[in-house]
Amino acid sequence: MIILAIDYGTQRTGVAVCDPMGILASPVGVLRGNSQKKLAREIAGIAKARRAEKIILGLPLRTDGTRGDKAQACELFAQTLRETTGLPVELWDERFTTVAAHQALHASGKRMKEHKNVVDAVAAVILLQSYLDRK
Repeated sequence: MIILAIDYGTQRTGVAVCDPMGILASPVGVLRGNSQKKLAREIAGIAKARRAEKIILGLPLRTDGTRGDKAQACELFAQTLRETTGLPVELWDERFTTVAAHQALHASGKRMKEHKNVVDAVAAVILLQSYLDRK
C-alpha cells in the first residue's frame, strides 16, 4: 500500500511517500502556503499522481502527550484532507520529528541555512518511516 505522509506547518508542509511494499519512506518535497483548502488540493494531486491509498498526518502533541492548539489545527486539517482526497487520513504522533530532521541534515553536512528548504520533507520522511516501522 502506498502511503503519503504530511508534516503540516503554517508556512511549509513536508510531504513523503513510501514504496508499494510499505518498507521505505522517501521525500516528495515541501509545499508552501497557509491556505488549508489550497494545500489540501495540492496534496490530493500528489496523492493521485503517486497512487496513494492512505495519508498519515503528523499530530504535534506536546511533550507530555496532551493536545494543544497546533494539534487541534491538524485535526481540522485532517478532516479537510479526508473531504478533498477521499482517502483515509490517520493522525500520527510527530513529536521530535523536526528535531530529528535537523540532526540528520546537520550530520549529512548541511549548514543551518540550508535546512530551511528541506527540513519539512525530511521530517515527513521520519514521520512516515516511524509509522511503517511500527506497522
